[in-house]
Amino acid sequence: MAAVARGRCLPRAWLCRRAGPGCGRHYRAALCAELKQRLAIEEVASRPVRPHEVRVGVHFCGVNFADILVCRGQYQEKPQLPFTPGMEFSGTVLETGADVSTVKEGDRVIGVSGFNGMAEECIIDQKTLWRIPERVPLREAATLPVSYGTAILALEHRARTRPGETVLVTAAAGATGLAVIDVATNVLHAQVIAAAGSDEKCKLAMQKGAQSVVNYSRGSLKEAVRTLVGSAGVNVAIDTVGGDVFLEALRSLAWEGRIVVVGFAGGTIASVPANLLLLKNVSAMGLYWSRYKEQNFPVFSRTLSSALQYCQQGRIQPHIGAVFKLEEVNDAFLHVIQRKSTGKVLISLK
Repeated sequence: MAAVARGRCLPRAWLCRRAGPGCGRHYRAALCAELKQRLAIEEVASRPVRPHEVRVGVHFCGVNFADILVCRGQYQEKPQLPFTPGMEFSGTVLETGADVSTVKEGDRVIGVSGFNGMAEECIIDQKTLWRIPERVPLREAATLPVSYGTAILALEHRARTRPGETVLVTAAAGATGLAVIDVATNVLHAQVIAAAGSDEKCKLAMQKGAQSVVNYSRGSLKEAVRTLVGSAGVNVAIDTVGGDVFLEALRSLAWEGRIVVVGFAGGTIASVPANLLLLKNVSAMGLYWSRYKEQNFPVFSRTLSSALQYCQQGRIQPHIGAVFKLEEVNDAFLHVIQRKSTGKVLISLK
């Protein structure tokens, strides 16, 4: 008998892969069986854990724009169909492999899964799990890996932000934007100018710690920043929008300023005018968050440990915009696509 996902038959052999005779117990997962189509919720067979692996019962999974892109076939990584999206999650350890020494059954953890987190159960290598401190709730913990990992890498590792410097962040009411405001203000003690596309989003950015706000739907971002800080400009800019917004943020930099490219939510990738880099001795740099997991794991791991520590200490306050059930995953994707939510969108699996 075959399971059906959005009109496509998934062979029973796929559902039972590596699960042993009779398949054992099953769990629900969101499946992308065909690109650019709605996800299906299916029963998937559990498989045994390998010696270095951990089985986690997932409580919450973050929804990121990368999940939407990968289900469209438009992301840098292209998993083989069918697959389960979901890059980050929080949950409880259910089982550990024979060689696992970092966590034990019952531990609360966050994980970076590489597109298989939107499921009631996730099997993952022990090195990409971090134990959650006692005072950090599972719901808030699920917001940390991508948004706060990106914010910390951008501000601390790439831009080397110093106390008292001025930081401009675009798309400031999004999950990453709010994380940048939180870390820059409450951890690094920088001054933040938050740029967003509506008065409502600007108001939220102010409530979350920004000292000044700019509604860039009303006019030039560069001119608005100049009004706030004068001709000196900002020391650091963190851009997730791209296009003209990136160019105006670049032109808003101070002498020896730094701009970090985090994404292109606006859909346009701008070309960098090299003369602007020269005239003010500014630096333009990129940040591909998940690449650090392969290229510089110690730095990657340290950022997640820092995020958990900051949260435990009460120095950061993650903002959750909406929570959907697993069977509402397509609604959650639409919520993100239409920019209806501020902050992080989560899938609840319990």
